[in-house]
Amino acid sequence: MRRSHPLATAPTAAERTRSILAAAHSMTVVSDGRHAEVHRLDGEGAMGHVHLHAPLETGEHRTGTPFPVKLELTDIAPTPVRDRLRARVTLTGLLAGPYDPAATGSTCMEFGQAILEDAAGRTYITLQELEDAELDPVATSEASLLTHLLDDHSDLVPRLLRLVRPAPDTGVLRALPVALDRYGLTLRLEYPRTHRDVRVPFRTPLAHLDHIGPQIHALLSAARRLSHTAHLLP
Repeated sequence: MRRSHPLATAPTAAERTRSILAAAHSMTVVSDGRHAEVHRLDGEGAMGHVHLHAPLETGEHRTGTPFPVKLELTDIAPTPVRDRLRARVTLTGLLAGPYDPAATGSTCMEFGQAILEDAAGRTYITLQELEDAELDPVATSEASLLTHLLDDHSDLVPRLLRLVRPAPDTGVLRALPVALDRYGLTLRLEYPRTHRDVRVPFRTPLAHLDHIGPQIHALLSAARRLSHTAHLLP
């Protein structure tokens, strides 16, 4: 797997997609004109339920008639922000037989394409990019970490605005953590009629989940060192 670049400050589309697949608790499978809601993915995410493999090479022949399939996943913010839908992921491909929602093993799916749709637009991701993307160590713990930060340390969140460059506009009603990954924390700034997201990057990308505490403390220490020159929150 490709290691994250030490100078990166945000995940790539492939990294985001892999994180969503790993952290998913449910997905919709569309095949043969039927929609199946798959829940309880046993802590393995979508890819514990469906195994992706490369398309057949030119000249290779498959046995039987393939069944087109589409996997649909939504990425919802775990905190009570405005517009909680963060992204959608769609995977398309082929199955060797009809999809069985009651199957206990992993379903083999010939990869067609992956699409990530978020605030930045629509991005197409190849199977190679998806396989090369290193799984973010925060991915499956993000929801619990963000809710813990908000529920138990909400007073610390506004301090992190001191690290945002350029400085946020005045008139912020509230700032809430909306995303967390190996590269940093994303805050959603809510104004009376709009909102926007800002990144607060870590000094270096996380290599292990147990590094998250020191990185958050480092951000708070940096914020304390800055003079608070403006009242960003009422």
